[in-house]
Parts: sequence; C-alpha cells; structure tokens
Amino acid sequence: MRKLAILLLALFAMPALSDEGMWLLNDPPRDRLKAQYGFDLTDAWLEHARLASVRFNNGGSGSFVSANGLLITNHHIAADALQKLSTAERDLFRDGFYAKTLADELKCPDLELNVLMSIEDVTAKVNAAVKPDMKPAEAFAARRAVMSAVEKESLEETGLRSDVVTLYKGGAYHLYRYKKYTDVRLVMAPEERIAAFGRDVDNFEFPRFGLDVAFFRAYEDGRPAVVKHWFKFSPEGAKEGDLVFVTGHPGTTNRLETIDKLKHRRDATLPFNLARVRAMEAALIQYGERGPENKRRAIADLHEYANGRKALAGQYQGLLNPEVLNEKARLEAALIASVADTPASEPLTNAHDTAVRRIAEVQKVYAEFEKPYNLIENATAFPSVLFTIARDIVRLTAEVGKPNGERLREYRDSNLESLKFELFSPAPIYADLERTKLLTGLTFLAEQLGGEHPLVKQAYGGQSPARKADELLATKLFDPAERKRLVDGGVKAVEESADPMIVFAREMDGSARDLRKRYETEVEEPERQAYAELANVRFAVLGKSVPPDATFTLRLAYGVVKGYEAEGQQVPFATTFGGLYDRAEAQQHKEPFELPERWKTGKARLDLATPYDFVSTADTIGGNSGSPILNRAGEFVGINFDRNRFGLVRNFVYTDVQARHISVHSRGILEALRKLYDCPGLVKELTESE
Repeated sequence: MRKLAILLLALFAMPALSDEGMWLLNDPPRDRLKAQYGFDLTDAWLEHARLASVRFNNGGSGSFVSANGLLITNHHIAADALQKLSTAERDLFRDGFYAKTLADELKCPDLELNVLMSIEDVTAKVNAAVKPDMKPAEAFAARRAVMSAVEKESLEETGLRSDVVTLYKGGAYHLYRYKKYTDVRLVMAPEERIAAFGRDVDNFEFPRFGLDVAFFRAYEDGRPAVVKHWFKFSPEGAKEGDLVFVTGHPGTTNRLETIDKLKHRRDATLPFNLARVRAMEAALIQYGERGPENKRRAIADLHEYANGRKALAGQYQGLLNPEVLNEKARLEAALIASVADTPASEPLTNAHDTAVRRIAEVQKVYAEFEKPYNLIENATAFPSVLFTIARDIVRLTAEVGKPNGERLREYRDSNLESLKFELFSPAPIYADLERTKLLTGLTFLAEQLGGEHPLVKQAYGGQSPARKADELLATKLFDPAERKRLVDGGVKAVEESADPMIVFAREMDGSARDLRKRYETEVEEPERQAYAELANVRFAVLGKSVPPDATFTLRLAYGVVKGYEAEGQQVPFATTFGGLYDRAEAQQHKEPFELPERWKTGKARLDLATPYDFVSTADTIGGNSGSPILNRAGEFVGINFDRNRFGLVRNFVYTDVQARHISVHSRGILEALRKLYDCPGLVKELTESE
C-alpha cells in the first residue's frame, strides 16, 4: 500500500502532456504526437496498423506478421486453443508445438479472428431514436432497436461483422465493421514453462523472463489467407528511449466513472468478484492435484482465475488508497473550473451536477440486487461451459422468433453467425471438470445469498449442491450434434426436451430475465443517460482530448521504452537471456522456475546479452495481451503480454511514474526460434516475407 501511495502522489506532478490514452483510430492523437515526439501520424500509417492488427474472440489481441496469414499473439491467449487441441497423450499447452509444413498446422475448433475494416460514427442516428419524454424502459428499448437495425443493415450491405459500440459510456456510438476468419490453425507455441516462466510468482512483476508468444495462421477457402497489411518483424527490436506504439484491443477501463461509481466498485463489486475468483481458483487447484490429467484439463481455467485474482486485488488495493479518489476529485474539479470559463457555464454546470447525482442514486438502487443479478443473469453461480450452451440454446430459440430490434443484444441477426460458431464447437468438454466448477458455483450462490434465499432454493431444487451438479451432468449437450438438433428444432424442441441442463436453464430463465430487465431499466439506462450528459460537458470544454474508456475495440496507445526506479533501485528497460538463467539458478530451478530441457541444454548456443522482455510507458490494460509493439516505421519490435504491479491502478488513473506494460522483445523472439527451436521455416517467413 505504501508503494502505491508513493506512485500516486507523483501523479500531481505529471506534465500536461503524458503518454496517457487508448485512442480511437478514427480520432487519433496527431497533435499530441507531433508536440511530444515530433511524429507525424499519417493516414497511411494508421490504415496499415488497423488492417494488420487482429482481435481474438477469446479476449486478446494479435497481428499479422507475414503476407501468408501468419499471426502472432501471446501463449496465454493461445492457451484455450492449445488445451482444446490437446489430449492426455499429447499436451500441446505443456510441451509446445511446431508445424513443419502447412499440412501439419492444426485447425482450432472455435477460434474467431476479427480485423477492423471501417468505423462509422452513428451517434446522431442512435440518439435520434431516444425521445426526451421516454421512460427508462422505453428509452432502452428504442436504443436497442436502432442499434440492432444499424447492425443488420450494415451486415446485409457489406457481409462484414457489424457491431455498434458504445463510447464515453453513452456519449457516442460508432459502427465497427470486421472481416472474420474462422479457419484458424496453430503453427507454433513454446513450452508453457518458458512462456509463463515464474507463473503466479512473477505475474504483474518486472523484471520478467517469459517467451509469451504463439503463432497461428488464418485461412480462407482452405488456403493460407493472402493479406496486404502485415507488420515487418524488426531484427533489432526496441531500444531504450524509442517511441513505440501499441495497436490492440484493451478490454475495460473505468477512468470516466464518477467517484460514487468507483466507491460502489470498491465496496460491492470488487469484493464480490474477488471472493468468486478465489473460490474458483482454490477449487481448480484442488481438482488439478488429483493427477496429471486433471491438471492438464484445468490449467487454462486455473491460469485465467489466478490472473484475474491478482488483477482484481490490485484494483481493489488501488481504490482503497485515498490518493486514487483524491485524484479523481482533482480531475472533476478541474473540469468544473474549465466549465466556468465558458459562455454556457451555468447550464453545463447544472448538467454536470445533475448527472453526478443521478449516478450516485443509481448505485443505491444497484446495491439492492447486484449480487442476484451477477449470480443468476451473469451466471457466476453456474460457471459451466455446458450451462452457457444450454442458456444460449434456450434463449436463441426464443429470441429469433422476435423482431430483430426487440431481441436480447447477443441474439441480434448480426451476431448469430459468431454465436453459432461457438455454440456448435467440437472442442472437448470434461465432465469431472464441469462438476468441480458447477459445484463451486452452486455453493458460492448460497454463500452469497444465504440458504433460504428463493433463488438458491430455485437453483437447488430441493437437493444439495453436489446432487444438483450430478443431476445436471446427465446432459447430452456434450455432443455438438445434440445442440444443433435442439437449435434447428426451435422453441418446440427446447420446450419438449427433458435434458436436465436444458430444463435447468429453462427454469432459471424467468428469474434471470427479470433481473436483467431490472438492471437494464434501473441501472444501465439511467447511467448511460447520465454519462452521456457528462460526456457532452467534457466535449464542450475539452473536445476529444480525453479518449473514451476501453471497450475491447481497436485502440492506439504510445509511449517511450524506459525503465523506472523501485525499492531504491533502478530497474533497466529490458531483461536478457542471461538474466533468465540467473533467475532460474537463484530459484534452484524449482517450479515455477524450472526451464524446459531444450533451454537447459541450449544455453551455450544463445547470445546471453540478447534483450528478452522490455517495458514502456504506453497505456495498456487487460485485452491488450498479444498487442503488437511498433516503432516509428510501423515495424514489429515486440509483443505486449502484461503490466507490472504499479500498472494495475491504470484501470482508474494513468501514471507513468513506475507503471509499465511488459512485452517480449522481437530480437529475443528470433534468438530463441533460431537457436533453440527447430523451426527454420517459421524464422524464414518472419524475416524474409515480402
């Protein structure tokens, strides 16, 4: 806590122009870059970066690195695909993989990639549908209808995936059109022990020594995709003091939220989520300890929950520190002071104050039902792949019979193809792992609401959590053909189904929908309207000089490669291969610091002075994992994979005093591939592709 306080105190001394910002590509920071770094951000540079950057549907980023559809991302983003492609006899996640020929590349069962083709501002069209005299429920329905209509029209005209994205929490709406790749094949991944060297001990720390990379290839019509835009792999990589750029898909930030909203997160949302992920993490650890096969099956889920626990804990510690909220208060006061200097000072001030009060009132309402909403509608009480499948089948068959604009957002026409792609995935589902997760979730439900709560009783159906989990796992939904049969059969097939998981999803759906409707009309819509007012106030005095919060859409960040001071010592901007071996030796090569065999025997072949992992001040967050790091020429100089612990507070405020994002150095990647991995074809494609 003391360290966090020190770094936050330094916020007040930050210059007016910092490296803060996850910028929209259709509203880039040209003037800032010119003023700070003398860099001219051209349309051609932006277009190339946009079309070479890729979004992974499992929550990460990546980029094309050859004209033949070769992609690079993080090993931990590839973990889901690696696990689904593995068997008890062939553990690709643990042991790694390399396809020596195109024929050896492994097709991923349900991995979708998105490349952003265009952005269109549809704010006026969306706002025009919502009339001033509408009640919250009416306003929500009108906005949902027009957004769905815009998306459907775009899909029909272009054939591209079309998503209307809410920006500034309601201040703007942009239509994003994506080209999709659903034939994606695994090319190469290193061993998990080197990709995640240090694992949970080193997570969100620096110095780091992880080769957190993996390679895939996008295919079209059964052949490697031919792409015009891809990033040339720099053999030299990033150097200290370099200006670098990050093009990726940051997930969620909360920098534009009011103090009352952040206090609600501190006192309600974050403690709930921490308890949830800790319970799941403990259950998965216990499950994995039953044997090697159990550990293999659970490892991807376990890493996800462990990472989530550390990230949430860092955010919670940040909001427990008064300096964070003090900084938010300072920024809010600065905005009000700016408003006072405008001709429309009084109406803008009134609009600001009214919106802030409304958001504060909404938090009181949300506190009344947040836990049930998260447990039942968000299904945190049912953390099961099979339950997700069952709910999608129940809701999909019910929703598609409605007009497109009246459906739940996830079942709109423009999203159905992607939804069905995941729903009918042939990826393996393990009954014993599902039981562990279901039992943990059902137990957590009672822990949070109490055993006598009506929703707990409804979920349990008069049984213990263990018996209920066993009953539900008698489902036939393990088989993709059965899922497709139910979807094709429509409402009638679902209503007639005696499948226990379908029956359960059907029985819980009424309560879930009631909670969702209450959230949409009593929380989401009032907050959206209030934040839209705040956005308009900000636009009036600051223009678009403050970027919107992250939305898992493509953004541009920039910063400088440089180290920092911590615990009285200067932390260099980069680690080396020599440092990796020193770290392993200091930890006596014990887990999680045990090197793969090829790294033990291949030390003499490596140039130990080669840069390995490095840091910069660029503004990143979760979702940026796998983002390319680019130099001024738009060349690939590294790949983002983490933040240090000082960067966890960036969800709420930006700082570059000690906060850094962490990347694997392009020179280090090539050094490892050339000298330790038998993959000359991959190296040639990275270094000679034209």
